[in-house]
Amino acid sequence: MSNQPSKGTALVTGASTGIGAVYADRLAQRGYDLILVARSQDKLDQVAAKIRSSTGRNVETLKADLAHPADVNRVAHRLSTDGSIAALVNNAGIGAVGKLFESDPAYYEQMIQINVTALTRLALAAAAEFSSRGHGLIINIGSVVALAPERLNGVYSGTKGYVQNFSISLKNELAGKGVQVQLVLPGVTATPIWEKAGMPVTNLPAEMVMTTEDMVDASLAGLDLGEFVTIPSLPDAGDFDFYEKARTALLPNLSRKDPAARYGVTVRG
Repeated sequence: MSNQPSKGTALVTGASTGIGAVYADRLAQRGYDLILVARSQDKLDQVAAKIRSSTGRNVETLKADLAHPADVNRVAHRLSTDGSIAALVNNAGIGAVGKLFESDPAYYEQMIQINVTALTRLALAAAAEFSSRGHGLIINIGSVVALAPERLNGVYSGTKGYVQNFSISLKNELAGKGVQVQLVLPGVTATPIWEKAGMPVTNLPAEMVMTTEDMVDASLAGLDLGEFVTIPSLPDAGDFDFYEKARTALLPNLSRKDPAARYGVTVRG
């Protein structure tokens, strides 16, 4: 049982299973009280009871389906009005592994609603509230497929590419306002999302699959190190730094008055 004073409340989405449930447990161990958000009240209650018993923290459940805008707005309102909330873990998401033309477009719309629209709405609500207070933490869960769109499903990787770009912009706009932003890019992690997507992790090479506990522990270690981008399985963080330097080196030449000379276009303007 923990006797340490509360660090405030962490709101964790997708907290009934997998990555979200482990984040909830680890943040409670670090001294946070919790608001757990997910669709299944029964599963939320089980996670909440376990964490209360093991840590003694206050744990509230908030049933919400982030595929529905009304539920997203309800959670966003809580983030905007509850002064005890000091951290947001934007974890809820759904995936796909099939080819682009093999999935129902309606499922893609649901994926975009959860992975992109809901994540954005909640992050912005938290960012506005946290920046007004001068402190707070936002963790957005992306994926390494943002860096490898050839892998898995293009709509899924596209949503995670959005999470990456959005997080970069969010970090830049919150600079100097006391709000820490972390973007986590997990590789294959042993969570129920794979089974739901139709590809159990048992079908994948074991050397590719990280346990949920290891993934979250590594990500929180990255947070403690002050990392903005954490890729739990990447052996050398310098490799991603090199990627970022190459990307940012393009910036001065991405928009210029004249077409590049290699196109042989006669400049008229």
